[in-house]
Amino acid sequence: MKNVSILVPETAVIEAVADPHYMFKAVNQFLQASGKAPLFNVQLVAVHKEVKLENSLFTVHIDKQLKEVNKTDLIFIPALSGDMKTALELNKALVPWILAQYNNGAEVASLCIGAFLLASTGLLNGKKCSTHWNSANEFRAMFPEVELVDGSIITEANGIYSSGGANSYWNLLLYLVEKYTDRDTAILASKYFAVDIDRESQAAFMLFQGQKGHADPEILRAQEFIEGHFAAKINVDSLAKKYAIGRRSFERRFKKATNNTVIEYIQRVKIEAAKRSFESSRKNIHEVMFDVGYTDTKAFRTVFKKITGITPVEYRNKYNKQTVKA
Repeated sequence: MKNVSILVPETAVIEAVADPHYMFKAVNQFLQASGKAPLFNVQLVAVHKEVKLENSLFTVHIDKQLKEVNKTDLIFIPALSGDMKTALELNKALVPWILAQYNNGAEVASLCIGAFLLASTGLLNGKKCSTHWNSANEFRAMFPEVELVDGSIITEANGIYSSGGANSYWNLLLYLVEKYTDRDTAILASKYFAVDIDRESQAAFMLFQGQKGHADPEILRAQEFIEGHFAAKINVDSLAKKYAIGRRSFERRFKKATNNTVIEYIQRVKIEAAKRSFESSRKNIHEVMFDVGYTDTKAFRTVFKKITGITPVEYRNKYNKQTVKA
């Protein structure tokens, strides 16, 4: 029997507590229905006997307090809500318990922006991690020693797991179900919960929001220029000259400030504009491509797929239900 401890932190997102609880309880039922013994002892765990969430809209009655859990096998850290610095301060009592259990052999999985609490333990230092794409810039600023993987659904390193944003954490739940049981059980769970079992990226859902919380005024102006002139032919030399900075120094400062190279930033701004056009207009692929400054169909398709994980046609068909010109 595997002990699964689902933490209930202060300011937790209620769905991210309920969903893993539901998933692993359901897997026990699937196993029993096939004549096997249930595998998971699923418990809600917290500092106090009950936790009020979402301004007391929900009250979660836990199964065990931290002090009552001597040994567990798998810990889930659910997504948190509100200001992350405040949330981490409210939940700092969880950190030593998580560390002690991990050092005693437990695996630890964060769901969505539960990655902030996992990172605060230090267990992610020097490792890869995934979180909600919308929190990426804040996460990097708070935890520069962690390698945040843009667009990833799941990361795994030394018994530490993280998942992408919002519903992406269902893919991590399925991944762990398969690891602890087998592929057939995971497929059954994916069908039961209507989740695409092998989705590997949240890139198609991401909105590019350039990192602007830095203190480099010339680079900020360069970012604003790129975003305001994405259809133009912009290159590194012209930008460096425009802001009277040597090319090498400009590239170094840009990467440090935005976590993107200049070329990556230009590409991401162009592709973000293309995505918005596909979503809201009836323009065809070539029209959108020209609008955002591309003249080579193959190059546009390659960059688009690299950033979003799907082709321009697939993106248009996925997000635009209007009649589109051929």
